[in-house]
Amino acid sequence: MATPLLELSNVVKSYEAPGGAAPLRVLDGISLRIAPGDAVAVVGPSGSGKSTLLNLMGGLDRPTEGAVTLAGRNLAALTDDELAAVRSSEVGFVFQLHHLLPQCTVLENVLIPTLAPHAPGAGDAVERASALLERAGLGGRLHHLPGQLSGGERQRVAVVRALINTPKVILADEPTGALDHASATHLADVLAGLNAEGITLVLVTHAHDIAARMSRRFELRDGALSEV
Repeated sequence: MATPLLELSNVVKSYEAPGGAAPLRVLDGISLRIAPGDAVAVVGPSGSGKSTLLNLMGGLDRPTEGAVTLAGRNLAALTDDELAAVRSSEVGFVFQLHHLLPQCTVLENVLIPTLAPHAPGAGDAVERASALLERAGLGGRLHHLPGQLSGGERQRVAVVRALINTPKVILADEPTGALDHASATHLADVLAGLNAEGITLVLVTHAHDIAARMSRRFELRDGALSEV
């Protein structure tokens, strides 16, 4: 296997339980290597820890034990400021809810990540945002507000926003979960197209038809991750 872009080594994530009970062990010694350009789907029952796993990969949370390495750096060893820099420039997040600002246009929403202190810098961000929106089928929507878009269109804006700082990996948490079948399929087409161009993608989903489009598929159950 190629040198991994993202690697989890014996990762454990536990949460304190009330009343002095034993800690709740959500992830139990997970190891995973993801190469540049991989398309990975993680499925599993609700409450199995899929979102927790994705948060650890993106530096939104820290493991109780083990290491999460992105591009050769152990995220657990970084300071909060260093993690913020990684999230701004190297990781793109897409969530089930698009989290667009309703008062901002589509173009303005996409440009928001370029304003972060650790972002690579605006540069030609407007030109890049416009080109990405065009590729996502939203070239005619740049100056629309989110309320003027369909659910599928809003989610595609969220994907473009995740791409604006040219991240090394896209982490998508149930991105089609709130969409109808046609919109979900369209969004899956966008993600698959990006992966075909070399973008590394990790997708958490309940939709097995969407998961089947990824080149690697894993199931998370009872704290353990297994390739299927």
